[in-house]
Amino acid sequence: MTISRQYSFWGSLSPLGGLTGAGLLIMASARLSWAITIAGSLFWVYGLTTLSFTSLLSVLGDRFFPVSGRITLFACLAAFFGSTYLLMFWLLCPFAALEVFVLLLLVPMFCTASGVIQQISKVSVKTRFDIKPANKKNSALQGKKQGELGDRANISNGNYRSPIADSPVDVYECLSNAVSQAASLAGLLIAFSIIREPLSYCSLSFPGSSNGMVTIMYFSENSFFPIGLFSHSAGALLLMGYITCLYQYGKERLFPGEYK
Repeated sequence: MTISRQYSFWGSLSPLGGLTGAGLLIMASARLSWAITIAGSLFWVYGLTTLSFTSLLSVLGDRFFPVSGRITLFACLAAFFGSTYLLMFWLLCPFAALEVFVLLLLVPMFCTASGVIQQISKVSVKTRFDIKPANKKNSALQGKKQGELGDRANISNGNYRSPIADSPVDVYECLSNAVSQAASLAGLLIAFSIIREPLSYCSLSFPGSSNGMVTIMYFSENSFFPIGLFSHSAGALLLMGYITCLYQYGKERLFPGEYK
């Protein structure tokens, strides 16, 4: 199974398949306003970090970014974009940012450990070098052709580097994989919060206003009895257990034996 399939929604390393991001699901799904704020941070950090990292990697390559140091660079980029999102959100709505301050600081860590860097490494290894045998006669022709394209090829020992390594298609592929991961986790966050907040607080909230959140829906306690257990981590774990069981059942029904 490919790396991208493993990190897809139905893969073995998805938020529900491998419980990646389970901590963020438990902490950030107590309120819908928190979930919406964290969901925006996920798209911002995952998308911009992957875009900038793959762009730098395609331009500078292995000469400046060896494999052993790429995870450090990716973590620094994720921390930078996470801090940028926190600063912008603090300027727009300081009280709402204060409520999810710690959670926003955790988003770059989840992004670094989410497997995006592994997917980028697989794609870059697959598309960076297109190895083809060449004899002396073909080597001269290839060198002349590649020289006309701006000396993008490096012919040596009968092998040459293909210009496909500099193609922007690889950047878009890595970006789509990262955004799909962020969308899966963000969708689960919002779904969990829509279940947890009405059962716990008889309301649904949205980030904004001077108090940090706006109540967009309120249920009367006489007609809708709150279950306070779901406001705590124990209730979130209980809810995650139910949804994970439904997820595993649905995966077996839709893809029997494929993800074993």
